[in-house]
Amino acid sequence: MDLRHLLHGHHDPSAPGAIGRARAYEALSAVVFAGRRRRLYGRLVELSGARPGERALDIGCGTGYLAGLLARSVTPGGTVTGIDPAPAMIDYARRHVRRDHCTFTRGVAEELPCEEGAFDLVISSLAFHHIPEDRRERALAEMFRVLRPGGRLLLADYRPPRGRAARQLVGATVGPVMRDNRVDLLTPLVRGAGFDASASGDLRPFLHWVRAIRPAGAAGL
Repeated sequence: MDLRHLLHGHHDPSAPGAIGRARAYEALSAVVFAGRRRRLYGRLVELSGARPGERALDIGCGTGYLAGLLARSVTPGGTVTGIDPAPAMIDYARRHVRRDHCTFTRGVAEELPCEEGAFDLVISSLAFHHIPEDRRERALAEMFRVLRPGGRLLLADYRPPRGRAARQLVGATVGPVMRDNRVDLLTPLVRGAGFDASASGDLRPFLHWVRAIRPAGAAGL
């Protein structure tokens, strides 16, 4: 079964039938995460250090699942903004994540529709591999720009399996982008954007994360 149209379609604003695809993505997530989605995303929220009163940005928010969890951690007094390129995903998130302090808008990581220094926290999960390689440095520069000095970044992406058979299966079902995803390059890319990368690690079964800080007093790139 070729799952590429489900896993990647939510980042294609021109894809027909996108609202159905959003629902299919949610159904597929339930299968892929095998009941561990809330635990894994809850752990990402913990790693982000989200606190009450903070302004958080979720880049590549998809259907808003992570943003909804994040919203609980910044309550009271905080806000969460979710950004995704696909109108269908934004529409789904607005319908299903109903929190006054959680909003969703269309946008791309390379040109964030946000003011400089607007956020205390930027988080992105399972979205970075969707960004074309020649635009990833620009996306990280934008993440740097919208964070206040001393603000935090948590970037998590798909970590391919190491075994040959498992890698072949990933390639056959979701394509070479995920099969060959170079999560080992995340930390160098983050540092190259001007961040202080403070920690990194893996979350089973398939996430690799990098945590970083925009240094106080650092100018935007």
